[in-house]
Amino acid sequence: MTENIILANTIVPFDRQIPFNQLPLLPPDAVKIYSTEVLLALNNANKALAELKGLANQLPNQTMLINTLALREAKASTEIENIFTTDEELYENITIKKEEYYGDVKEVLYYREALWAGFNLLQKKQIITKDVLIEIYQKVKQSNDGIRPPQTRVTIKKASTDTFTGSTIYTPPSGEKVLEKKIENLLNFINDDEKYPYDALLKMAMAHYQFEAIHPFRDGNGRTGRILNLLIMIQKNLLNYPILYHSAYIIKTKSNYYNYLQQVTAKRNWQSWLLYLLKAIETTSAYTIKIITEINQLFETNKQLINKTHPKIDKATIEKIFEQPYISPKSLLSSNIKSLNTAKKYLLQFEKLGIVNHKKIGKEVFYINVDLFNLLKSY
Repeated sequence: MTENIILANTIVPFDRQIPFNQLPLLPPDAVKIYSTEVLLALNNANKALAELKGLANQLPNQTMLINTLALREAKASTEIENIFTTDEELYENITIKKEEYYGDVKEVLYYREALWAGFNLLQKKQIITKDVLIEIYQKVKQSNDGIRPPQTRVTIKKASTDTFTGSTIYTPPSGEKVLEKKIENLLNFINDDEKYPYDALLKMAMAHYQFEAIHPFRDGNGRTGRILNLLIMIQKNLLNYPILYHSAYIIKTKSNYYNYLQQVTAKRNWQSWLLYLLKAIETTSAYTIKIITEINQLFETNKQLINKTHPKIDKATIEKIFEQPYISPKSLLSSNIKSLNTAKKYLLQFEKLGIVNHKKIGKEVFYINVDLFNLLKSY
């Protein structure tokens, strides 16, 4: 079905069944970007993100947040793709450290692995390259695949329960040279702040649309694109670690997310998309601040209790039981705790204080930080 769309202020025919090779390069016309509404939303989002970064920097041990929040983001991001797992399944698999994961749990853990792979590559390279994108994608999909070849037909289908279920709503660009040109433009736009001196959050929002519109991989583009969002914020010094839990917002507003992406394609309506993603950043920054504050308060309360009843237990050991809700005795081993017997003794003492409960799976016994588990499950 052919319809008309607006490109470069000109109405042109658009067929959803044909690869959209005329996808415009970045940046879009500045007139379509800057408005009073966008500037106000940008100010609010930057303020909220700066508050989040500042709060995280004040904490003595960010590891407690990094492990916990990265996993929540992984769980939420995979839910956007209709991949679901329970908190219990997720934490049990991580704690037991099985050699092979099964079902939807593995998808969440692959996402987390991809997130950290991207973060570590960014620390080394300082820029986001095609190799970084491919590495993230390969971790998400556990594949050796790369940029999709020209013969691969990829279409975006309408996901709903109405009579149009399965109808094609978009066909991304195709062809080796076409994809190469558009990916090169995207990466130059992200990395070159002198040539493209946009505010970092606007750059992230525009890059996210462009990545999803290019759809460079056979599958896993949504998850790879959301990891790219976090890497851009880290690259631009808006965050130090991937602690923004922004996929939760997209889950709650999923129809708007896809609708505003489509409006950029069909109408070059950048404003609605930018306002949506800036609101997502503002809202989830406040949301993440609330989680961090509650985790820190819970930690301080338990630390005071442990210090009062067992003053010889060091702070690092207490922090360990807040890195994730499920704890194995092995996870407590450190330079201060060198034997499993000591680790088990401490966990039994924590259980007597009501901080953890033990649970047996197979032959293994591990411990659940009940209040931390319930806190995270409520978000």
